[in-house]
Amino acid sequence: MVETLIDKCPRIETERLVLRKWEERDLDGMDEMNSDPRVMEFFPDVMSRDESAHMLERMMAKQADLGFACPVVEDRASGRFLGFCGLNIPTYPKPLPFDPCVEIGWRLIPDAWGKGIAQEAARIWLGFGFETLEVDEIVSFTTETNLRSQKLMQRLGMTRNPADDFNHQMLEDDHPLVRHVLYRLTKDRFESVSKS
Repeated sequence: MVETLIDKCPRIETERLVLRKWEERDLDGMDEMNSDPRVMEFFPDVMSRDESAHMLERMMAKQADLGFACPVVEDRASGRFLGFCGLNIPTYPKPLPFDPCVEIGWRLIPDAWGKGIAQEAARIWLGFGFETLEVDEIVSFTTETNLRSQKLMQRLGMTRNPADDFNHQMLEDDHPLVRHVLYRLTKDRFESVSKS
């Protein structure tokens, strides 16, 4: 599957957003986002500028290899970096219990919260994943305490089976964020939710 995805992810513009690939100029925006304790509440820690630079390098390398890596969300009017939202193939050093998978994920600066931006971008990329990339299922996961992200997953039509919940393999078993929930979405479910 993944070898067929290169260069298939387009630049998409909506009335208020630009969804595009990562560029080197995104480091300042990524650093602002990743160093904000509100944004990183459900991650082990805030990130330094060097750590954000390494993350940007990884994102750009992955999009060069696969065609996508949670694309950038930008304000169309101002060009301001708002964060990222889109499809990704997780590549942790230790595999997830449900690998291989295609996930949808997001992370936005606080100024972009509560405006439907993540939902708008996610719906576009879910449609792209099912219709253009022809994937069978898209997943999303977060810590069990991140209720905001879980509510978005539910609004997108994703469903959770508690039997699929898992301890994230990159965290120690006693870490307060180790327990994660998994949401799934099939093409049929996406189409049925999109029509309602």
